[in-house]
Amino acid sequence: MKLLRLAVVSVVCAFVASGFSRTSGAYQRPAQAGRYEDNRLPARFSDQEYWKLMSDFSEPNGNFRSDNLVSNEIRYQDVVSALVQNTRPGGVYLGVGPEQNFTYIAAMRPRVAFILDLRRGNADLHLMYKALFELSADRADFVSRLLSRRRPDGLSAASTAAEIFSAFAQVEPNERYSNEMLAAIRNLLVTEHHLALSGDDLARIESIYKVFFLAGTKIQYSPYGSFGGTVQPTYAELMTATDMAGQARGYLATEQAFRFLKDLQRRNALVPVVGDFAGPKALRAIGRFTAQRGASVSAFYVSNVEEYLRQDGLWLKFCANVASLPLAAGSPFIRAVRATEPGSPSEGFVMRLDPIAPEVRGCAGRGQ
Repeated sequence: MKLLRLAVVSVVCAFVASGFSRTSGAYQRPAQAGRYEDNRLPARFSDQEYWKLMSDFSEPNGNFRSDNLVSNEIRYQDVVSALVQNTRPGGVYLGVGPEQNFTYIAAMRPRVAFILDLRRGNADLHLMYKALFELSADRADFVSRLLSRRRPDGLSAASTAAEIFSAFAQVEPNERYSNEMLAAIRNLLVTEHHLALSGDDLARIESIYKVFFLAGTKIQYSPYGSFGGTVQPTYAELMTATDMAGQARGYLATEQAFRFLKDLQRRNALVPVVGDFAGPKALRAIGRFTAQRGASVSAFYVSNVEEYLRQDGLWLKFCANVASLPLAAGSPFIRAVRATEPGSPSEGFVMRLDPIAPEVRGCAGRGQ
C-alpha cells in the first residue's frame, strides 16, 4: 500500500551525532554570543505574508530517494549546548528535513526560521506540524494529536519526554480521533489561515498523517518501500534521547521548548520552502529577505546534503548561494559527517559545527 511505503522513512540524511568539531577548539565563540540580535525582522507574519514567502521563495518540486518523515539522528542533541553558547538568539535559522530542526530552533530561539528542502512533501510535513503545534495545549496533547492516540491519564507539565512516550506506547490508535484531527488540521490551514493548498498538498498531508497513525511511537527510518525491519531508532527513542552529558534537550523535553515552537508557529514565523541548495532561487531569496531587514543567518543545518551536491558536481553552486547570505559572526554549518573522515570518533555519522564564512569566502559570484 502507498501508506505503508511511506510509513517509516527518514530525513534526507541518516546520521548520528557525537561532537561539534573535528578537533577541540575548532569552532570559536563569536563576540557577544547569547545577546539578542538587533534587526528589523517582524514579530509575526500575516497569513498572506506567510503564504507569499513560502510561494515566492520556493522552486519546483524535486525528488529524493525516499520520503523523509522522521530523522534517525539518535545523538543529534550533542551539538545543542555548543549552539546555545556560540550563537545569538533573534536571527534567522536555516535547516533541512523534518523534526530535528525543532530541537535546534527551540534551543537557539531565532526570530524567523526557514526549513528548506528539495521535496514539496517536506513542506507539507511541516504544514501538518504547524497545525498540530497551534492546536495543542501542551506536549502530551501534541503527541496525542500527532499519533492519533487518546491522551492517557497522569501526564502533566512536569512529565519527562520518556514518561510521555512510555505512556503513549501503551495506547492503541483511534481511527475516529485520527479523522477528527485530520479535519482539524485541514480546517486550521485552509479555513483559518487561508492557505491556498492544492489538492496534492492536502492528499500528501493526509498520507503523512496516516503514517503516524499506523506506526505511532515506533515510526523509524527504513529503506524506501519497506515497513520497519531496520536497526534505526524509533520516533520515541529520538524524542527521549539526551546529549553526551545525559541532559534532555529535545523539543519535547520541556514545556518551555514546546511553547517557544508553538508561539513561532502561531506567529507564522517558521516557513517551509521548497528549494534545491544549489538552485538559483530559494537560498538567495532567503538571503535577500534577511539582509533587507538588517538580520543575519545564525546557523544553517545542512545535514549531509553536501555529500550529494559534491557527487553531482553542484557544491560550487551551493557555496555561491551560501556566500550571498548575510552571516552572523561565527555562524556555523550544522553538519552530518561520515565517521570514515579523519577525526571522526565513531561509526556511521557524527555531528559537527563548522564556521560558514571561511569556507564560502571565495565562492561569491561563482557557480552560477
